[in-house]
Amino acid sequence: MSTAQDVRAKLEPVLVELGLVVEDLSVTPAGKRRLVRVLVDTDISGLDTADTTTTVAPLSLDDVAEATRAVSDALDTSDVMGDAPYVLEVSSPGVGRRLTSREQLRRQVGRLVEVTHPGGSDTGRLVEVRADALVLDVPATKKEPARTETVALGPEVHAVVQVEFRRTGADGATPDVDEAGSDEPATEGDI
Repeated sequence: MSTAQDVRAKLEPVLVELGLVVEDLSVTPAGKRRLVRVLVDTDISGLDTADTTTTVAPLSLDDVAEATRAVSDALDTSDVMGDAPYVLEVSSPGVGRRLTSREQLRRQVGRLVEVTHPGGSDTGRLVEVRADALVLDVPATKKEPARTETVALGPEVHAVVQVEFRRTGADGATPDVDEAGSDEPATEGDI
């Protein structure tokens, strides 16, 4: 068993307790040290398989900080890393990461994604991830009306989450967000 497999085996039970899974893990040499990179994401194994549309909350900075503490404690109290020093990086998958598995896509329901498939590519709101297909609400453009696009899942299909600076709510309204990022309206004392 390789060091990365040993580390994964040690960390998975610790992260499950936090409602997280190891999305990816690598152990690479970095001079006299080793770099341990752990990507964590929300554990969706508890979702009903028939539920294809419920939004999964993205990880917060607090979630990643808690995972970092748990991973660090687990590695420090075990001998899985040996005596050699190491640097630990724990993070969530980045926005620009290619999503290829059903589980990766399922976590993104409700988000704006660009999906590349054999017929081309579509950008829209991911509204459902079925066992064999995903469903996008593609907004209208000057040339085409709004539409719902169903894309069969397969090895040639992948998606990338798109960054949204202003997202409309379920009612179509844009929430009031001040420059500090608060949803609360500014008061006289804030000015």
